[in-house]
Amino acid sequence: MTAALAPAAAPRHARWGLLAQRDFRLLWAGESVSRLGSSITSVALPLVAVVSLDAGPLAVGLLSGAVWLPWLLLGLPAGVWVGRLPRRAVMIGCNLASAALFASVPAASLLGVLTMAQLLVTALLTGTAAVLFGAAYQAYLPELVGRDDLIEANAKLQGSASAAQVAGPGAAALTVQWFGAAAGLLADAVTFLVATAALLLIRTERAPAPVAEAPGPLRAQIHEGLAFILRDRYLRSFLLYGASANFALTGYQSIAVLFLVREVGVAPAAVGAVAAAGALGGVLGAVAARPLCRRLGTARGVRLSLLVATPFGLLLPASGPGARVALYVVGSVVMVAGAVLCNVVLGSFRQTYPPPALLGRVVATSMFANQATIPLGAVAGGGLGAVLGLRATMWVMTALLVACGALLLASPVRTERDLPPGPAGIDRIVR
Repeated sequence: MTAALAPAAAPRHARWGLLAQRDFRLLWAGESVSRLGSSITSVALPLVAVVSLDAGPLAVGLLSGAVWLPWLLLGLPAGVWVGRLPRRAVMIGCNLASAALFASVPAASLLGVLTMAQLLVTALLTGTAAVLFGAAYQAYLPELVGRDDLIEANAKLQGSASAAQVAGPGAAALTVQWFGAAAGLLADAVTFLVATAALLLIRTERAPAPVAEAPGPLRAQIHEGLAFILRDRYLRSFLLYGASANFALTGYQSIAVLFLVREVGVAPAAVGAVAAAGALGGVLGAVAARPLCRRLGTARGVRLSLLVATPFGLLLPASGPGARVALYVVGSVVMVAGAVLCNVVLGSFRQTYPPPALLGRVVATSMFANQATIPLGAVAGGGLGAVLGLRATMWVMTALLVACGALLLASPVRTERDLPPGPAGIDRIVR
């Protein structure tokens, strides 16, 4: 019988934890560098369009949309495809493809042949690689570390991702200032090669999840994964929570810069530092996830973040000029810390709960739902901001984020100490 999803006892190397394990250290280092490169690209790619091609608002909007479009088109089938292939091979292939695509932009700029069409194709194809990589990466992590170490592994990986969000914009600004906008994409291409080298150096893995013995039609396999989620009271609640919370988060983040400048009175030069408070909170939430859940239990840790941390988001629309800007900083730090803690626990749960043959589909379907609401939230935030005003929209979106917690508190999480190892009645013997 498999134990419930609960943090293990203190690791053999208590000081370093999983970082004492060579193979996890390689994965963590490679992904940390890659996340920093992606954070640089989030700034550099639209700058290339604006600076090098004199693109207007519509072109920049299309460029941003092209990055997210693959999630809507391929998010569901990605889980089926990844389930039929070795996960690490998929990740390596996606990294190499992304490196080549991003390197093509500065090369074309140097030759004087860069066009907006190339940027759009690059955004679309790298977005496609990100979809496939994400599905493979989530399914690969349980092959590298034991189930009792997944919370620590996800916490370390999400912590470095949050740190990259803090450092990335500053690194992008320096890169663009010293070497030009296209150089930022070249830097990202190099980080993908670093991440690939780290994956290639990994020596040992746990037994991989089995590939379906008789792959059926794509539509039938997608339906099987989706039906499994919708029938399960845990996965269904987590899916609805993740999708709605991302909608609300993106809804307020889409107008956060305007709100800080026009309503709070933050100087444009200081907006980046204030907005980065949320990413700092992400680092703190990732660091706290494992010790907190080890002490309280995984389900209780989720409840605590929902009941205590998430309501701090209501401080954001209450912020104002002068000393009241501190309300925005404190609210962002605590709220995002709670959100990341939830992501670490629920992400680890999704990696262990489904039957192995359904793991890729469950992960990809959850990611599809979570990512699909991001552009919708951005549009809703901008539309409401134009109609209701910036402060009113901030109140609506942060209140909605707090209300989203009811979707989890109405699930079995409300009464349990730890999340379960798997659905009742399903044979989960590992072969």
